[in-house]
Parts: sequence; C-alpha cells; structure tokens
Amino acid sequence: MQRYEYKVVPAPRKGKRAKGVKGLEARFAHTLSEALNELAIEGWEYLRADTLPVEERSGLTSKHTSFQSLLVFRRPANVAGLIERHDAFTENAFADEDEEDLGVETEVEEDETDTAEEPSQTKS
Repeated sequence: MQRYEYKVVPAPRKGKRAKGVKGLEARFAHTLSEALNELAIEGWEYLRADTLPVEERSGLTSKHTSFQSLLVFRRPANVAGLIERHDAFTENAFADEDEEDLGVETEVEEDETDTAEEPSQTKS
C-alpha cells in the first residue's frame, strides 16, 4: 500500500506582474502555475484546491467566519522519515510537561568562557 505525505499551502490571492503577461486572469494563472511548478520540483504532486471556513476572533467577544483557499499537494512518503516526524511531533506535544515525569534525561552544556569581564580601572 502506497503511503503519502501531504502539504497544504494558502492559494495565491492575486497575480504578480510578469513580463509578457497581461490582464488580471493571465497574471493570476501565471502566479498559480509558478507556485505549482515550484512545489513539483520538490516532488509534490498537486491534488486539489479546497476552500475551508476559519473562525476568527473579532474584538473581545465576537467571532467571525472567513473562508481560506488552500492548495493540497502530496508525494510518496518515506516511511522512516514519517516515523521520525511522528516522534518529533510527539516530543513537541509534551514539551510543556515536566521532563522528570516523562522519564527524559537532559544534559546541560556549560560555557567555559567567563562572560563577565572586570571593569578596567583608570587613574585620573
């Protein structure tokens, strides 16, 4: 069974100016194709575009729902790399926990140089 890793990036909101590209639609299409090609070079395959609701705070107590357009990419996953990422995520998820409770030993490196210099004394 093939496994994939996914990457989600915000879709461009407006087209960038480019030499020889005229018109709003053409600039936007050019910007979008550049974004897709950059990720394709890294091995990401374009999967789909989604528009999802996002709840945002507006003021102290009110909330507002906006919609964000996202581009979804995938590429075949390196299983060993995914396991390492999962382990790193798990470690970060418990970063606020007391390390002694988790049985984690930490090693503290001490800087051997003395950073506090004695002020020089000058006679007037």
